[in-house]
Amino acid sequence: MYRSHSCGKLRASDINTEVTLAGWVQKTRDKGFMIWVDLRDRYGITQLIFDEERTAASVVEKAKTLGREFVIQVKGTVIERESKNKNMPTGDIEILVNEVTILNEALVPPFTIEDETDGGEDIRMKYRYLDIRRNPVKNSLIFRHQVAMKVRNYLSQEGFIEVETPYLIKSTPEGARDFVVPSRMNEGQFYALPQSPQTFKQLLMVGGMDKYFQIVKCFRDEDLRADRQPEFTQIDCEMAFVEQEDILTIFEGLTRHLLKEIKGVAIGDFPRMTYDEAMRTYGNDKPDIRFGMKFGELNEVARHKDFNVFNSAELVVGIAVPGGAAYTRKEIDKLIDWVKRPQVGALGMVYVKCNEDGTYKSSVDKFYDQKDLAQWAQITDAKPGDLICVLSGDIHKVRPQLSALRMELAERLGLRNPEEFAALWVVDFPLLEWDEETARYHAMHHPFTSPKPEDIPLLDTQPGDVRANAYDLVLNGNEIGGGSIRIHDKATQALMFDHLGFTPEEAKAQFGFLMDAFQYGAPPHGGIAFGFDRLVAILGGQETIRDFIAFPKNNSGRDVMIDAPANIDAGQLKELHIKLDL
Repeated sequence: MYRSHSCGKLRASDINTEVTLAGWVQKTRDKGFMIWVDLRDRYGITQLIFDEERTAASVVEKAKTLGREFVIQVKGTVIERESKNKNMPTGDIEILVNEVTILNEALVPPFTIEDETDGGEDIRMKYRYLDIRRNPVKNSLIFRHQVAMKVRNYLSQEGFIEVETPYLIKSTPEGARDFVVPSRMNEGQFYALPQSPQTFKQLLMVGGMDKYFQIVKCFRDEDLRADRQPEFTQIDCEMAFVEQEDILTIFEGLTRHLLKEIKGVAIGDFPRMTYDEAMRTYGNDKPDIRFGMKFGELNEVARHKDFNVFNSAELVVGIAVPGGAAYTRKEIDKLIDWVKRPQVGALGMVYVKCNEDGTYKSSVDKFYDQKDLAQWAQITDAKPGDLICVLSGDIHKVRPQLSALRMELAERLGLRNPEEFAALWVVDFPLLEWDEETARYHAMHHPFTSPKPEDIPLLDTQPGDVRANAYDLVLNGNEIGGGSIRIHDKATQALMFDHLGFTPEEAKAQFGFLMDAFQYGAPPHGGIAFGFDRLVAILGGQETIRDFIAFPKNNSGRDVMIDAPANIDAGQLKELHIKLDL
């Protein structure tokens, strides 16, 4: 038996108990006649004491050889600690050691295994197995497990069945880039790793599994950022014989359950907002509604003066920044520089200070009088003491620019409290979006999303106006889930493929198996997928997902710990019928 107790379990009630512990040496303190060792495992830290008066000399000598991160086993007696540590659960006791066994020696780690470490991100990713020993990462992984269990329990109680779907599937041209896997036994042919189990879960609905879920790994070969990895995890769900409202109700329930069980938070209604309203009011389709600063469109009151910047703009739009009138000119200039950064791309910013006495001072006083500026304040809901920030330009550029400014200001003003939660549904997305590069329409979600029935006649004449029977769940300005009611009949699916530019032959080659299945009694169905990594991070009070993944990739998609991706040898390439031009 390596241990009778964990390093976080013993208390004053265990005094005089003979115990066996095992773990890693956190640190040692050698006073010559007495040595203290902090022993750590996943459950906590227990202090060990080696005393020349009470411990055999050979045991004390062995204790003197212990280094950081040595793996050891000790046997001894629980005694009362003289200098108690109220900051530790085990702080009332220590172990008087009478036997120590070194299970494995260790090199000095490249960074300290402590909550506040001296290791940078790169070195910690290279030695991720050491980083996992630190409480912040360890606790994040335990937290992820707890969330997964809550999800499984809730969906199981709602009658969902977890079904595994294949990882080696067929590449499809829609969506992000696939990771492809060469087939040794089928020369020149490739599998793809799934971007989602989309078609398989629809086939499960045809198969009569009317409530399916899976916590599943998915893969996309795309550019990375803080909340995106090349491999990620989804809570993937599908239901048969449902309409949109049925799905929204079930997954509002899941979200409420997680917030209540994990965070102890009860939230109110989930507002519904159309895609058009979200873009018009917040400049993006995943708005953070925990704070205001709603967009005010100023075209009618800002154009037709002599200010050509606004007159030539497709959209003039502003937000009111609470308390911003107190900003100095230097602070405002820094804001202007911020929106002009390449990451945002604005050409400049007009501002108006709403003075406490009801007057206004703007950067365009030459062109606009007090009456004009009062109208701007009314439209942006600016109060005395606020600052109105105004951007202008093409609609599809200026809205995301102002949205980025809104989120940045909210961060600076402390309006994005990670312990406060606000959820909403964004609905009625466009079914199709135009791609300038390919000069054709692409599915905004995926080609299996059903159009709103009343909009189907518009597919031939105004395809850009067709709304999808789709919905996204947004939490604190992050899309945590998205889904749709699916097409479930062959004729409508063929029509959709036609509008996406597929020839009948291409549609059959790519998705013939699904269209064939629709001919054997496919029920009406729909579903949703939650980004599990992102959901866990938000519930954990963060917006970056890396610490909630055991072995994440870096921003270049590399695993620096195992050095992947990597070359393979010539023999493997030959077996896979792959020739590289070097």
